[in-house]
Amino acid sequence: MAFVAGATLVWLMVSVILSVAMRNAGIQPFAWLFTSAEYGILYMTMLGAPWLVREKGHVHIELVTAALPDGARAVVSRTVAFACVVVSAILAWKGAELMLTNIERADYDVRAYYYPRWLLTVTFPLCFGMMAFEFSRFVFGEKLMHSGEAGIHE
Repeated sequence: MAFVAGATLVWLMVSVILSVAMRNAGIQPFAWLFTSAEYGILYMTMLGAPWLVREKGHVHIELVTAALPDGARAVVSRTVAFACVVVSAILAWKGAELMLTNIERADYDVRAYYYPRWLLTVTFPLCFGMMAFEFSRFVFGEKLMHSGEAGIHE
């Protein structure tokens, strides 16, 4: 999923360059070019999110956890990770309901072309479910989500 998200980022770059070049040449860009970039932003965000959770690449603030002793930091970190599991699981559940509703109603996104809406909303249960799984690794695994080191570490 992270590879597809990365490839989508490349497509976004290409589609923007093509669109701008066509406009500068006085040519109307293809309608599907803009639409595919919109879809790409959703796919890139959703498909890349579980990988970011696994690699602890998502944004979180270590200011409070850095000030805590190790035991308290572990409790706070696992509690935050558990809350993330709950929220991700709820969003996966509601996303599945939305996707099934889109399938049941045969909903289409109609702009440049007819695109089955469930192909967009399928990312919600899939990706939020994977994020719930990845966050649960920080609840039950030996590694904590928070390192306890405030500041930028790269």
